[in-house]
Amino acid sequence: MRRLLDRFKYNGLFVKMFIIMVVSIVTVSVTTTWTTINMSERVFMETFSITNSKVIEQIKSSLDSFNYSIVITSNNISQSGSVRSFLTEGDGDSIARSKAYYSMSQQMERFNSSVDAYEVGITVTGVNGRSYASDRSYWPLTDAELRDHPVTAKTLQEPRRLIYQYDDAAHSGNPATKPTVIASKALIDRTDFVYGTMYFSIPEREFRRFYESYTSLGNDVAVLDREGTIVSANRLEWIGQPAADLLQYAEQIEEQGLPYKNVDIMDKDQVVLSEYLTPFDLYVVNLIDKETAIGQLIDTKTIVLSVMAITLATVIIVFVISRRMTKSLTRLVKQISTISKYEFDHHVTVGGSYETRQLAQAFNDMLDELQEYVKELVQTQKQQRNAELEALQQQINPHFLYNTLASVKFMVQRGSKEKAAETINALISLLQNAIGNVSETIPLSQELVNMKNYVFINHVRYGDRIKVNYFIAPDCMGFHVPKLIIQPFIENAFFHAFNNKPEGHIYIMVAKEGDALVCEVVDDGDGMADAPSAGNLLPRPKSKRQLFTGIGVKNVHDRIKLLYGEAYGVTITSEPGEGTKVKIRIPLLKG
Repeated sequence: MRRLLDRFKYNGLFVKMFIIMVVSIVTVSVTTTWTTINMSERVFMETFSITNSKVIEQIKSSLDSFNYSIVITSNNISQSGSVRSFLTEGDGDSIARSKAYYSMSQQMERFNSSVDAYEVGITVTGVNGRSYASDRSYWPLTDAELRDHPVTAKTLQEPRRLIYQYDDAAHSGNPATKPTVIASKALIDRTDFVYGTMYFSIPEREFRRFYESYTSLGNDVAVLDREGTIVSANRLEWIGQPAADLLQYAEQIEEQGLPYKNVDIMDKDQVVLSEYLTPFDLYVVNLIDKETAIGQLIDTKTIVLSVMAITLATVIIVFVISRRMTKSLTRLVKQISTISKYEFDHHVTVGGSYETRQLAQAFNDMLDELQEYVKELVQTQKQQRNAELEALQQQINPHFLYNTLASVKFMVQRGSKEKAAETINALISLLQNAIGNVSETIPLSQELVNMKNYVFINHVRYGDRIKVNYFIAPDCMGFHVPKLIIQPFIENAFFHAFNNKPEGHIYIMVAKEGDALVCEVVDDGDGMADAPSAGNLLPRPKSKRQLFTGIGVKNVHDRIKLLYGEAYGVTITSEPGEGTKVKIRIPLLKG
């Protein structure tokens, strides 16, 4: 496992290049394959829809021929005086009835010849209660059932129209009734008197013959009436079922003049073509199942397998070429990685491709330069460490402790035990926070406590002629500052700023300024005659002796520069008789 990880580490560039190229090849292959299949599907569907539009026209033509035969027959029946007499005259004697039925049968045989090409049963009924049927087996209803049937009711509502309707056992209430398409029309004389009704019953299976030869797997035809009921279909389970959504698509195609419409219907992605049959008041709808139809044309599995084989061969070629190109670079990386830390005199072997040789030479040159730089850096760090060590050794000034403890002793002798205890507590807290690494940072809130303890002790020792005011922005309390960064400037203000003035104020202010934390110590004391020039931000200190710690003004400035860079540090401005302003700038530090 270790060896495997090492191989991966040294060949990281090759692995990344190879992965990127493989991903690119696979992406291009998948995209190209998907685009090709998608375009093929679109072209196929457009071609298929055009072909099926012609098929629908042929279906429409066949149905128009059938309708023409029905219209001719219905007109002949309407114009026949014998039929009118049979349906309107009284019964008479048995001889007259026999003659009437005989004459009617002769007429109906002649009329039936117009529709001999189709399996059509003709039935006529009259107001006198008589009826005649050429073949009742197509639509086996009694005269009473026929009289009260919804087909009859709708026919009489529009007596001058030849109406096509659908009927089965569910509609007629007769379990013997099979799915049947009924063409019906009322018989009217010149005075608009309705003297009978004629019915042409076509079994649905016969009606289906007009389009069934044009259907196939995934290519279905359905005929719908205005109510959205499927009157006829090559799929038997559809017949008689409501299909409101299919009717809606058919109406949209008709109204918008669309050649076809892509829809999601019957849980399948399908193409719908439709034609409105005006004489029948029906829609003939062609549904093409995309998945099935396209699957017959496009062998997706073969295409995918071919693309996978080509992609695999390409990946192998890319692997071989990439490995040869990166081998010399891998060897160089392995040499570099085996060089121990700080072994700047251990050069790598220059060899391999032009790019690798250039990298190796540059690496060797860099080692030489680093060797010189490290020597200088080590010397600088020694000097900095010596300075920090000196600052640590001089942190607490013994005179500050002696004088503070003497003041406490004096307060105890005078009986001011509470103030003495408070002073000792302040001293303890101050010493606890002062002892430690000088570069250690603490929250500003804790540094504020240290400053207040230091000021309190000074007020105990020297009185409160010098007032100290604090102005700290609340949102700065959580930021960290180096220990004892502000105290030296408060000490300088206490003991050097008010030599001539009997009293005064020291203001301590902290706030954010952009991405930095700015701490200011301002006094209204004597000021300094030797104010800093533009090139010297720190004036000469008035005294080199620090009463509390050995960390002086210059020391603070150098610490900040060392810790945070040249953008930060201490600046001091002063005017004689006006006072002194110290500005400390450090970065915003979180704990």
